[in-house]
Amino acid sequence: MTDDHNFSPADEGLSPNPDIEITMEGSSEDGEQLHQDEGSEQEIDGEEVFGFESTDLGDDTNQVLDFERNGHDHSSEQMLEIQCGNLDNGIDRDTVIDDQNLVSGAKDYLPPVVGMEFESYDDAYNYYNCYAKELGFAIRVKSSWTKRNSKEKRGAVLCCNCEGFKTMKEASSRRKETRTGCLAMIRLRLVESNRWRVDEVKIEHNHPFDPERVQNCKSHKKMDPGSKRKLEPSVDVEVRTIKLYRTPVIDTVGNRSSNERESGNQVDQSKHLKLHQGEAEYISNFFGRLQLTNPNFFYVMDLNDEGHLRNVLWIDSRSRAAYGYFGDVVAIDTTCLSKSYNIPLLLFVGVDHHLQSILLACGFLVDETMETYIWLLRAWLSCMSGRPPQTVLTDRCKALQSAISEVFPRTHHHLYLPLVMQSILDKLEVGASKVFQDVLNRTVYNSLKADEFEMAWEEMIQHFGLRDHKWLQTYYEERERWAPVYLKDTFFAGLVTFPPGDCMSPFFDGYVNSQTTLKEFFNIYELVLQKKHQKEALDDLESRKYIPVLRTRCNYEVQLSEVYTKEIFLKFQVELELMSNCFNVTQIHANGPIITYVIKERDAEGDMNNARNFEVMYDKVGLEVRCICSCFNFRGYLCRHALQILTYNGIEDIPSQYILSRWRKDFKRLYAPDIGSNVIDVTNPVQWFDHLYRRAMQVVEEGMTSQDHYTVAWQAFKESLNKVRLVADRHVQ
Repeated sequence: MTDDHNFSPADEGLSPNPDIEITMEGSSEDGEQLHQDEGSEQEIDGEEVFGFESTDLGDDTNQVLDFERNGHDHSSEQMLEIQCGNLDNGIDRDTVIDDQNLVSGAKDYLPPVVGMEFESYDDAYNYYNCYAKELGFAIRVKSSWTKRNSKEKRGAVLCCNCEGFKTMKEASSRRKETRTGCLAMIRLRLVESNRWRVDEVKIEHNHPFDPERVQNCKSHKKMDPGSKRKLEPSVDVEVRTIKLYRTPVIDTVGNRSSNERESGNQVDQSKHLKLHQGEAEYISNFFGRLQLTNPNFFYVMDLNDEGHLRNVLWIDSRSRAAYGYFGDVVAIDTTCLSKSYNIPLLLFVGVDHHLQSILLACGFLVDETMETYIWLLRAWLSCMSGRPPQTVLTDRCKALQSAISEVFPRTHHHLYLPLVMQSILDKLEVGASKVFQDVLNRTVYNSLKADEFEMAWEEMIQHFGLRDHKWLQTYYEERERWAPVYLKDTFFAGLVTFPPGDCMSPFFDGYVNSQTTLKEFFNIYELVLQKKHQKEALDDLESRKYIPVLRTRCNYEVQLSEVYTKEIFLKFQVELELMSNCFNVTQIHANGPIITYVIKERDAEGDMNNARNFEVMYDKVGLEVRCICSCFNFRGYLCRHALQILTYNGIEDIPSQYILSRWRKDFKRLYAPDIGSNVIDVTNPVQWFDHLYRRAMQVVEEGMTSQDHYTVAWQAFKESLNKVRLVADRHVQ
């Protein structure tokens, strides 16, 4: 991947601001000052109200994670509640929004994640303090800052009490050493004058937990009565609320059409999914079963005031793990919504190392309002630990576009080019004309510069008499969202492909149609996923065994034949073969080590008269090369023009920055849940199960890579089981 949007500012990275007073509380266990980090803004900039409600359901076999809307005095504010039912079957497991090596157990306080927000600093402090007490460690304020003159609190770093080490003076005292240099912490920052946001989280500790000892620590002794009641409930059901705010809904009503929907944002709380008798229970049972067999499975249900299901989002553990490898570019597929299918299905889709579509999440939506899409995107982003994709591709739905700008403000959002092209052909009377199709394809795909595209577009509408076509004009006005000539600085990982028509098939292609019912969809859901996973495993095996026939004498071909998966190598090999059409390299500009070349290329028929010029910039120091065709950003590998310039400059191997790990066949991709920390509560059987399960799943994933791996893994399992049984036999004796 070319760019990860992880946010991890250093503790010392505080901007010198004359209006901020910074207080370091390095040795205090209960300092109350605040510190502020002036670093990057977190992408989750929306305002919501979340309530986490944890309910013990002794006779329930399923877990439900519900987002409920409750009425408030102000119409612009609503509350969401996440309800987690603890299973009473010896394997209690909360659905944890988890991507930070967490060990999930039946805990009342969810681990902190980036993007959490609180009504006040005290709420944030009390939450982390309660979470710490429950897990078995104490906290203190590591550093803080306030606004000068007004002394207004601006931010704080709350850390584990074992953070750092004693000073020389402190070390000479007789007090027992408790510092271990632990890095666990959360960074808080005041936003919009009334909310506190978690900007950074470090979960892992480097020491064992001791729940009994920490009861007497200062941070827990001074816990307010409300927090104590939450930790020590006198009834079976306890409710904890972390309040956030949602922005007011803007009323914009529009029309719906197949690919340019402008859904209204006025929310009708009485609306709910049109389900047939028994389908709601079917969904709940289906998710409950998946969660029992798939511990990292995640789902969220959005209910209206009457308890009817409005929206639902679900993600399995493999999709969550795959997002770590292929989450840089994501397409949101709303085909079922735009074409009024029986099931209001929405898909988050990516592309894997074999250029096959992969599923990153599924959802059912009650409508296409901006608020509904914001709910969906925030729920999905929370599951992905607050890391938004680098690029998002959608259709022309205005409500979805607005929601993306709200939830993913730093993500590149563009229209999915194959949908745009197909829509133009379907809407225009001349769309069926082969001549028009050729002209349109040339205009869109062959233009190298913006003015070249605009001139070609003008000639096209003039020639075919499309001057007064208002609908086509709206597409032209949005050209910077979909025309490749404007998107050269955005990475697409092959989701914008050339030539036209060479695009990925929908993920459920051939399985879902307009008449598919909800039960039929869930019946084939696991089957389709299983087939996709089997195909990926077979493609992995084929790529590892694949010995390609080399078609050139270029060293780049030998180099990448040993690295790329089969599918990627075959596409790259085409570029190598087309290097023979490139000739006449000319240097036109130099600025220090950066040189600009022009290289000529014959057309497909080899006609010299129609040769085109391509500008390529090359940095001799950084070994960086960039062609005006921007093949690397569109497809993820270098084009023939860039390869020719590298050859011209005597570079024998392609620089490593242009060999992406997402295309490598030797890159290990483990789709098991995160292993988590080795530091667990040895008195908690739930953590035993969770830790052992994750370790075992890692062995399973490794064991599937080859027959030799399988044999070793199976032998290891048998030996481990025999050893465990020996321990059990000793206890019996």
